[in-house]
Amino acid sequence: MSDDSDRSGGRAAAPVFAPDPVSLAHLELILSGAYPLSGFMTREEAASVAKHGRLPDGTAWPVPVTLPVPDELADAERLVLTDPEGAPLAELAVSERWWSGPDPAEGAAGPAGHGHRLAGEVRFLQPAVYGALRPLRLAPGEVRAQRELAGDAEIPVLAVVADRPLHHRELHQVRAAAAELAGSGRAEILVIVDVPVESAGIAPVVLAAEPLLPAPVRFVAATLPRGSAEDAGALPPDRADLLRAHVAHAYGATLVLVAGASGGASGETLSGGPVPVVRPAEWAYDTEAGQWRRAEEVAPAHAAPLPDAAEVEELLARGRPLPSWFTPARVAAELARLRPPRTERGLTVFFTGLSGSGKSTIARGVAEGIRRSGRTLSLLDGDVVRRLLSAGLTFSRADRDLNIRRIGYVAAEITRHGGVAVCAPIAPYAATRAEVRAMVEETGDFFLVHVATPLEVCEARDRKGLYAKARAGEIPEFTGISDPYEEPADADLVVTTEDRTVEESVAEVLAALRAGGWLPADPS
Repeated sequence: MSDDSDRSGGRAAAPVFAPDPVSLAHLELILSGAYPLSGFMTREEAASVAKHGRLPDGTAWPVPVTLPVPDELADAERLVLTDPEGAPLAELAVSERWWSGPDPAEGAAGPAGHGHRLAGEVRFLQPAVYGALRPLRLAPGEVRAQRELAGDAEIPVLAVVADRPLHHRELHQVRAAAAELAGSGRAEILVIVDVPVESAGIAPVVLAAEPLLPAPVRFVAATLPRGSAEDAGALPPDRADLLRAHVAHAYGATLVLVAGASGGASGETLSGGPVPVVRPAEWAYDTEAGQWRRAEEVAPAHAAPLPDAAEVEELLARGRPLPSWFTPARVAAELARLRPPRTERGLTVFFTGLSGSGKSTIARGVAEGIRRSGRTLSLLDGDVVRRLLSAGLTFSRADRDLNIRRIGYVAAEITRHGGVAVCAPIAPYAATRAEVRAMVEETGDFFLVHVATPLEVCEARDRKGLYAKARAGEIPEFTGISDPYEEPADADLVVTTEDRTVEESVAEVLAALRAGGWLPADPS
């Protein structure tokens, strides 16, 4: 048999493709049976769901489930879908090819969501092994079978989809909802821990609350897509809750609880899914009585204000304890382990700016200052990285993006292990910088410094003669001349260099890191 044939009877081998994180999450939910779908949607189906929340046949479904592919795979008849490490998960039999966005003559490199899509049924190839929490990633059929073996198949199930810690308020909401659902009998609590495929995320903190919930309680892990190309990012609260209802229903849920903060009114029940979704009544801590009670039973003057997510993060970042009335000791301890004080936490300091902006020089000075503070440090400078980590790459947009992703991956690994990575590439594109930020923030902190030196100043400093060659057309796709530099709107610090010394710029960055708690205070 020739090399270009597979083992199933001589057909040409199908191309191999690793879907993006959103499509991978959809794929795993399809294959596990958590979705009542056989594959990825056609253009008509996706458009109907996006507009009406229903498939063309009238079946309610909250989100488009599509598979974006690059140009070179747009004509594929079959496609082997793999995890990020290349292990096959499923084969797609393509039933339709379609374009999402304006006229394809404009090209695929448009706004998010524009590009080729493939539709069709998927056929299971082998179980997934990539990613975190695999022992908890049980298929709905497995969970239903376990309940039958335990003799619990007939009792109602309260599903709680948890993508945040279960503090005292959330625990009271879950207990109250479970008691109401059980009536004079009993109810099972099913906690679906919503985490990324590749990371345990907040799961250890959620699992820490297990002894605080009434039995029987069961935990499973799943990745619910946060959005799709068609909805341009985050799902609206109602659509996200309806997706939770469909997944929870597959696991046997009778009712879905949206614990904690939500997008709807307290006590509201959302219909339209296979099971009701309840946004529970609010609870408050009564400072006079020293206990949690339903909010309507607590005088406003005695209701303790709850720390929001930013305040909790700041307390953890400074190494301060969370209030005991706010969160159980078990949950607080796991949060503190997961998010140690910033002086002990992994960090990536990412400099971006035009060639000649001074970012490499400033980065070296900042790296030396961090090293003197006693922290473990790695410097990933643009030119040095290109000679080693990214040797062989060109200066095309695709290769420049790949260069930044490689830097981001190494920085994320350094951060994961509690070190500090200082990076100084040009990194001209906002989308690629956002990818790096997301990689790093899975396990540590990311601090973006924009060295905002004007183009004319960079040209005047042109020690390597690069701008002159770019102006002469000798260097194509040169950032700032023939290719754009997208100034960051999300910079944590903007440094201007034209009217200050290198030492002053270095001192400004180090002062910001000290103020944020990543470095100890300057003894002087």
